[in-house]
Amino acid sequence: MDALTLIRETFAPLARRAILDIGCGAGHLSRALSADGAAVTGIDPGEAALAKARAAVPEARFEAASAQALPFPDGAFDGAVMLNSLHHVPDPAAALAEAARVLGPGARLVVVEPLAEGTFFDALKPVEDETDIRAAAQAAIAQAVAAGRYACERDVVVERRETFADGEAFFTRISAVDPARADVIRADRATAERAFLGAAERTAEGYALVQPLRIHVLKPE
Repeated sequence: MDALTLIRETFAPLARRAILDIGCGAGHLSRALSADGAAVTGIDPGEAALAKARAAVPEARFEAASAQALPFPDGAFDGAVMLNSLHHVPDPAAALAEAARVLGPGARLVVVEPLAEGTFFDALKPVEDETDIRAAAQAAIAQAVAAGRYACERDVVVERRETFADGEAFFTRISAVDPARADVIRADRATAERAFLGAAERTAEGYALVQPLRIHVLKPE
């Protein structure tokens, strides 16, 4: 089981379903769901990422917006996804509340979040230590469920395994998420390279890193 398979299973059949991709970035998930026939709307605060998303998925709709203030009416969507995005939101509790607001009756929110563990996390940590913000995202989900704002229908952990040709490929990958990371890497490349080489598994294909992802399927109450 991987994250995309679980997302597809949650919303099946996807044809003509209105799906909101919250924190869509360059549109990779939006492209996959659009290919399955979904009517995808993506939001992201970054204009550069949105430009890439619009070019990659011209059939989808993309808007500049914060997860904490979605520019849509109540009950506008049949489902929503936060793929590796909740921990980047300054107020994850507000983002979860907004997602619930824009979901229609019987709709689901799928939240995919990286845990603060695994070799990918170990390689990233000297560049950006996300320990606290990843924990805050998990705490916000737990609090929303405990408060009765959502019912948790699934809670699973899967492993995402990625292989990189070398450290430069890894640095390009993580800098695409946040360009400020490139400045950190340039400032102390030796430390970043030691962390990458120390964490990665050397394989015939390159350097493999594993990131555990915790996936919640939530139904607004």
